[in-house]
Amino acid sequence: MVNNMEQILKIMQSWSMDDRGLHSMNEILDWVEERNRTVRVRIDKTILEPDGFWYYSEETGKIQNRNQSFFSVSGFQETEEDKICLQQPIILQNEIGYLGILCKQIHGVLHLLMQAKIEPGNINKIQVSPTIQATKSNFTQKHGGNKPPYLDYFIHAEKYHIIYDQIQSEQSSRFYKKRNRNIMIEVEPDTEIEVLPSHRWMTLGQIKALMNIENLVNMDTRTVLSGIPFTAGGFGEQEKKEIRSCFRDVALYESVYGVRQENQIPRLYRYINDYKMFDERKRTLIPLKSLRDWNFTEKEIACRYPYDFKVVFCDIEMEGREVKQWTQPLFEATGIAMFGLFMSRGERREFLVHAKPEVGCFDLIELGPTVQAEPTRINQIENDVERIFRQKLEQKQGILKDVLLSEEGGRFYHEQNRNAIIEIDRDELDELPPGYFWVDFYTLNQLIQINNCLNIQLRNLLSLLDR
Repeated sequence: MVNNMEQILKIMQSWSMDDRGLHSMNEILDWVEERNRTVRVRIDKTILEPDGFWYYSEETGKIQNRNQSFFSVSGFQETEEDKICLQQPIILQNEIGYLGILCKQIHGVLHLLMQAKIEPGNINKIQVSPTIQATKSNFTQKHGGNKPPYLDYFIHAEKYHIIYDQIQSEQSSRFYKKRNRNIMIEVEPDTEIEVLPSHRWMTLGQIKALMNIENLVNMDTRTVLSGIPFTAGGFGEQEKKEIRSCFRDVALYESVYGVRQENQIPRLYRYINDYKMFDERKRTLIPLKSLRDWNFTEKEIACRYPYDFKVVFCDIEMEGREVKQWTQPLFEATGIAMFGLFMSRGERREFLVHAKPEVGCFDLIELGPTVQAEPTRINQIENDVERIFRQKLEQKQGILKDVLLSEEGGRFYHEQNRNAIIEIDRDELDELPPGYFWVDFYTLNQLIQINNCLNIQLRNLLSLLDR
């Protein structure tokens, strides 16, 4: 049995090794490049054929496939006092899939087994992905393909040491109540694991370093890593001293392990619970062809006015997948979104989060980043917090991270978004607008251990933090 102290020290040691491990960074990058060179991929936009595998059903009002598996695309409507507030297409995928990372100590250092995976919507073909990234339709073989490799480790996770296991939300602006199982497990060092050509062992530090390269580490890896638990407590002063020695950012260490003045969770939940209790909007699924401001053609479903995405149809051929050729709809972004997080200076890091409702959110509202601006809102500024964030970004003040990273390539076509973390003095912001909160890392890390508290944009930004 691994105790909390051992687990955290192993994770921190792995995080500190950003160019040392079973493979060097150059070897990892060469491997990705080689996979990109040799794996054949073809993705063409096509049309939605009435008699194709994917088709529009007049009966259900959805785009669905003949097996009624994977996912479907429906219309969505939000109303308040019988007035329509919003209509759009939305992805329905009720099943919960696996986003799993397998871990093992190699030469005394914790390594993570990562996959060079192609998704149909990836902008650059190969991205560094979890050990397994599979929908329930994948691993129950509803499509008739092969069972994903390494699946049995996660199906029988109770046999191993479970680092993290939680069901978390996906992009709620595109998915309707969609969630996936984020899980990390560690096997014993002497466990023999066959490493396929599509996989490589990496340290946590190496993966973190790869996140600084545009569109290289996929969204699924980032959301799983954001859940690594650092807050399992009860440590003595000597144990804390050992952990502290692993941090370069002492203020981040203090944000996790320092003395807390208050339990921040009640004030967060009070705001969130008030929203859930008093929200009067009604959300319903409607037929796609009932969307009044959307044009539905054989080539795409697009809004008549500027909107954040449209639906396109693609014909895909790809090596190294359970199924080699297929067609499917994909959601194509109409621009690059901005996801930004303010992090405070000082002796103790705090993060400015914003409780944000979204149309497809499983439980209406979750904590999001400081700024979450979709393409059509990228130039809109709603309050002083957003104004100051954009100003600092434009003037390159306090920027700790600023990188383009891809969204979910299995359902989204070439979607990449700007992710930025900016350091700021708390007193630069006056009274915060409703729904904004300064929160320490301890609290955020605790909340990630609970489902449906932090949205995927915030989780992805937290995964970019340096130790």
